[in-house]
Amino acid sequence: MDINNALKADPAPLGLAGFGLTTFLLSFVNAGILSGSAVNVVMPLAFAYGGFAQLLTGAFEMRRGNTFGFTAFTSYGSFWFFYAFLVIFNDLKIISIPGKALGIALILWGLFTLYMWSGTFRLNLALFLTFLFLWLAFIVLGFGSYYSIIELTRLGGIFGFLTAFFAVYTSFGIVNNSLKPGTIPLGPAILK
Repeated sequence: MDINNALKADPAPLGLAGFGLTTFLLSFVNAGILSGSAVNVVMPLAFAYGGFAQLLTGAFEMRRGNTFGFTAFTSYGSFWFFYAFLVIFNDLKIISIPGKALGIALILWGLFTLYMWSGTFRLNLALFLTFLFLWLAFIVLGFGSYYSIIELTRLGGIFGFLTAFFAVYTSFGIVNNSLKPGTIPLGPAILK
């Protein structure tokens, strides 16, 4: 295998799929479709696909010189490790997760996502929508956790579904467009 050709492949579809599928699964819990105990099914996916696959994607994006992709995939891959460790440590009674602290953590991720979202204005509409709904999901989930308002958590789950849909759609589009350019529309950039 020629390493130069391997480095030409776009790693983003892998990271977007890992992020999207993990987010879909967790959103079923947040939206109240699955019980809270189903979060234990999310944890292996959070480590393997949401976490590890995105960290790997981030490393390849760095190698390609894509600062945005490197920052996004490495950060959100790390988020999935953070979240999985929180759940596992809580289940093992090593820690107890205070709702207010989790709420602040999610709001901080929302603030990070807000500035990452601003980087999508010059990319494509599908990524713009992915980060817009991710920002809304983190903020709403954060306030839901901080104030213990289940309706906000449910709404955050809905925003999570929209986030996951656009992430997976973007992954699908990039893969298909690599095979035949223009096959799947990703939409124009908001700003030129």
